[in-house]
Amino acid sequence: MYRAIARNKRNTVFIILVFLLIIGGLGFFANWYYGDGSWTIFIGTIVGSLAYVVLQYFAAGRQAVAISGGREITKADEPRLYRTVENLAITNGMPMPKVYVIDDPAPNAFATGRDPEHAIVAATTGLLEIMTDSELEGVMAHEMGHVKNYDIRVSMIVFGLVVVIGFLADILLRMSFFAGGNRNNNNANPIILVLGIAAMLIAPLVAGLVQAAVSREREYLADATGALTTRHPEALASALHKLGEYGRPMRRQNTSMAHMWISDPTKPGIIDRMFSTHPPIPDRIRRLLGSADRF
Repeated sequence: MYRAIARNKRNTVFIILVFLLIIGGLGFFANWYYGDGSWTIFIGTIVGSLAYVVLQYFAAGRQAVAISGGREITKADEPRLYRTVENLAITNGMPMPKVYVIDDPAPNAFATGRDPEHAIVAATTGLLEIMTDSELEGVMAHEMGHVKNYDIRVSMIVFGLVVVIGFLADILLRMSFFAGGNRNNNNANPIILVLGIAAMLIAPLVAGLVQAAVSREREYLADATGALTTRHPEALASALHKLGEYGRPMRRQNTSMAHMWISDPTKPGIIDRMFSTHPPIPDRIRRLLGSADRF
């Protein structure tokens, strides 16, 4: 478990470097095609991208609960959920996160924030209605696992970088087709131009696949962390089974935060599943039950 957490932290640095290389490559092509011989566009692209990611780092948590329509609760408002989270925080030796409830019949939950000291966990009314006490504990232990493993921080940073790549690629493509560049057809290498435009098309797809792969692995790790906390993997497996059986699209869907939920809130089609940020629920249940004796 602890080796997996350490490996995830190392992989985080590698993933961020990959995203920065993609952004740098788009900025370099833009500078070559539209620039005047200076590095202004390239430097501006890198600085602007990093500034956006920093902004997301501090603001994404509040944005997520606002987008989902969550309302903060106290122990008096929803004692069952609040006490469950409180007990898990004490068990893990972690600060008590802010707790939110989302009025939605779709059973789901998520965690966000930049670190355990600024964490937020949220659950829908639909989740509270169908889960037993042990199943609810398993779900919230999973979410607290994301907090403990610093997945919430990685999710925000990766999400910000994916948005930047998509935004840059879209702008550069529009400029390529409608604005042209400073290099005319005699000076520009057509092969490089074609490769550059192809990179603009492919970069967002690659970024989405990397984001999906990262999120899937962290879902497995959060499942294992939650099971290790409660010593009751069967409860989380049962909760996941219910999420698969009773799951439905959220009322307020937003694909930008789909990776944060314990279960995919959008119910994607076959093609979309290639980019799904969630591993199949049967696989998650199989892993939990297969390693139950280790907890």
